[in-house]
Amino acid sequence: MTETRSPAETDAEMRRPPAPVDWQGVRRVHVMGICGSAMGAFAGMLRALGLEVRGSDTGAYPPMSTTLAAMGIPIYEGYRAENLDWEPDVVVVGNVIRPSYEEAVALRARQIPHASLPQALAALFLATRTPIVVTGTHGKTTTSSMTAWILERAGLDPSFMIGGVTGNFGVNHRVAAGPVFVVEGDEYDTAYFDKGPKFLHYRPFFASINNIEFDHADIFPDVAAIEAVFTRFAALVPADGRLVVNAADERALRVAATSPAPRWTFGVEREADITATAVRPEPGGTRFILGLPGHAPREVLLPLWGAHNVQNALTAAGLALAAGAAPDAIVDGLGSFRAPKKRQELRGEVADVPVIDDFAHHPTAIRETLRAIRRRYPERRVLALFEVQSNTARRRVFQDGFAAALAEADRVYFGRPLEKKSDALPPDQRLDLAALAETLTRSGTPAVIITDIDALARRVAADARPGHDVVIAMSGRDFDGVHRRVLEHLAALHQDERG
Repeated sequence: MTETRSPAETDAEMRRPPAPVDWQGVRRVHVMGICGSAMGAFAGMLRALGLEVRGSDTGAYPPMSTTLAAMGIPIYEGYRAENLDWEPDVVVVGNVIRPSYEEAVALRARQIPHASLPQALAALFLATRTPIVVTGTHGKTTTSSMTAWILERAGLDPSFMIGGVTGNFGVNHRVAAGPVFVVEGDEYDTAYFDKGPKFLHYRPFFASINNIEFDHADIFPDVAAIEAVFTRFAALVPADGRLVVNAADERALRVAATSPAPRWTFGVEREADITATAVRPEPGGTRFILGLPGHAPREVLLPLWGAHNVQNALTAAGLALAAGAAPDAIVDGLGSFRAPKKRQELRGEVADVPVIDDFAHHPTAIRETLRAIRRRYPERRVLALFEVQSNTARRRVFQDGFAAALAEADRVYFGRPLEKKSDALPPDQRLDLAALAETLTRSGTPAVIITDIDALARRVAADARPGHDVVIAMSGRDFDGVHRRVLEHLAALHQDERG
């Protein structure tokens, strides 16, 4: 990574917010950090507007590199000054970009107009549509996908930008002709010149707060700081909009009470405006009675498992109802919903051993995911693989939380923790993986650490009992292809049985 510093710039000057971009007449846009999931999606949206788009990143690899290539979007390797020689009208800067990168220094030196992704999204797409913003520590991707799908079934032709590949649409973004735009509202920071949360740029008209917990420990000191930014977000929802909020989450309720917007609460087997009652898991998903304000109750069979997914469904139902979807369309959308990639995604099944992929990397998400797997496969042992990869997972502040959450499994397998070339996290603040494995084993959940990915997959395949176990591997990344490897080792072990 090439980093430099203009001798004329102080650190404060490097981070000074740029002037607002005048998007009128813009034809050529450069995207820095284009291979991130959100940045790549946004590049595709820019192409859908008919703009010429190029971008830069380090280590461009499939699927994003091939997706961008298919859209005719060139990628420059690395963040070099000459990447800007094609003279773009505007540069969109991702939040992975440091102000000292050579390309960022050149950007400022050449005085090219620039903006963050949230700023550009708001100006180009949200300003002309009704924004529906889904927020919360957990469940944003699934809830956003559900909301968009319900609105599609209701004939509202929604646009969307979501932090995962949707199961129904098969993409993570769409520019459509309808009046609404569904966006996943992330509380993470925006850009080196804007360290505030992304969701503060999204002009919410209809919005949800699914839950508020301590997360993103790399940028928030405590949960009070997180609650504070959600309070700022809630204040943006106007009095003629609508806020949908979790009746079981005290922080979310406290934040929602400060908003000028009217609110609907949602709850599972509890009093609320939007409710799920008579909830029961079945082989095909979770059946419940959906209660909506002002409408008769309706039965839903949601093809997902877990209490958290029922909550996600209630959130999506409330947002869709506020945006104009009819109750029958809501039931239809929920019943035909397909989960996004990496959300309890069945990657394959060999020798009657299902292998599942999931994004979970926070203790609460891991706990709820493992409980959902037990509901989906009630008679099976759960073999859980976990990669300590995200900025959340790597922190010792979650040591006890991970121990409690992973104890929901029958066996736990840890891969090698992610090692960063320049790691600013002090050793005494890093998760103690050996101690975590020992704690789990001592409490009755055998846990091992296997740093070689193929050896890890081989061990899991050897431990998995056909017809009696289910394997779930959890990581914010691809876990070095461990799901595929487990399936291959299962196939090799049980080749004779398969004939």
